[in-house]
Amino acid sequence: MDWSPFAAVLFDLDGVITPTADVHRRAWTDMFNGFLAGLDGQQPFTDDDYVKFVDGKPRADGVRSFLSSRSIDLPDGDADDPAAAHTVAGLGTRKNDRFNEILQRDGVDAYPGSIALLDALKPAGLRLAIVSSSRNARAVLSAAGLLDRFEVIVDGNVGAEAHLDGKPAPDYFLHAAAALNAAPEHAVVLEDAISGVQAGAAGTFGLVIGVDRGAGHNALVNAGAHQVVSDLVELLPAGDADPTQMQGTP
Repeated sequence: MDWSPFAAVLFDLDGVITPTADVHRRAWTDMFNGFLAGLDGQQPFTDDDYVKFVDGKPRADGVRSFLSSRSIDLPDGDADDPAAAHTVAGLGTRKNDRFNEILQRDGVDAYPGSIALLDALKPAGLRLAIVSSSRNARAVLSAAGLLDRFEVIVDGNVGAEAHLDGKPAPDYFLHAAAALNAAPEHAVVLEDAISGVQAGAAGTFGLVIGVDRGAGHNALVNAGAHQVVSDLVELLPAGDADPTQMQGTP
């Protein structure tokens, strides 16, 4: 890929840099199925539910979106509600607790292709940011040994403090681009979630790349991706390491 027209690269984290999208999916599934088991007439939470209602969104938005799909009404509660609270915030806390349990137990390794691309972009002078709805982004980056690879990290904590609208709104990406002094038309967005691709498209960024870790090529294109890859190794600058030697994910 020719990176010369661009000044900045804005990476989603879970599912783009690290396979923690799978950890999030497991945590959401465990949390929602435990909650739904106490209600009459509710079917289990599915992978399709995760993709449609939760993936890529700030935690509370994901809870509300899924509950609305099942016509379940809960009060929002307060941000510091405990996991036992029967509120949107309480369910979010329950999910976060489960996520951290899995992360601490299993750890996390970055995708090899993502490391290869980061290694190639740094000497090219591109400015790099992480843009994630998760409040755990720094913990994940630290666990993967990548915390020092990015100039800017816009995560769920930054979003809450700055009152940013979550994906699919473009606010998180625009905030990161501004922090890097990069105009949107000179920045690239890399996203695996449909809501994240929609956010990149809404921000009129110069290039929106969908990373297909399961959402589907057509779904990402329909959400606004200009290009879809299955692994970031496909985006190495010309002349870098042979992509055929970099295939595979942890």
